[in-house]
Amino acid sequence: MSLRPFHLAFPVDDLAKARAFYGEAMGCREGRSSDEWIDFDFYGHQIVAHLAPGQAGDRAANHVDGHGVPVPHFGIVLALEDWQELAERLTAAGVEFAIPPTIRFKGQPGEQATMFFRDPSGNALEMKAFADDAMLFAT
Repeated sequence: MSLRPFHLAFPVDDLAKARAFYGEAMGCREGRSSDEWIDFDFYGHQIVAHLAPGQAGDRAANHVDGHGVPVPHFGIVLALEDWQELAERLTAAGVEFAIPPTIRFKGQPGEQATMFFRDPSGNALEMKAFADDAMLFAT
């Protein structure tokens, strides 16, 4: 079975700031848009920023490997090289990390590169990568 693109719609407070963050800072190509939403190409998947002031942002945190992980959050598993390039791009853009680029579960099954940050509306994103993609669901 080949993976099909997923679709995620999420709330933002300001479309201009969402356009700058996802389009410029993250490098996501913009698709269709209106006065109330913007489609972005999120590494081949469709994410849609919907204008819904006051509805965005994480609500809680769970303890994972010594960090408070924001809940909810979304992201994608990248190739390690692409993850490193994105970490450098976000750092150069001055993005503040909730959890800076790091290696989680070092030396254990599921070892992964991860970083958490928030968009201008407070939505939490996690971008991760594995040296070996077979470790994605390792136990």
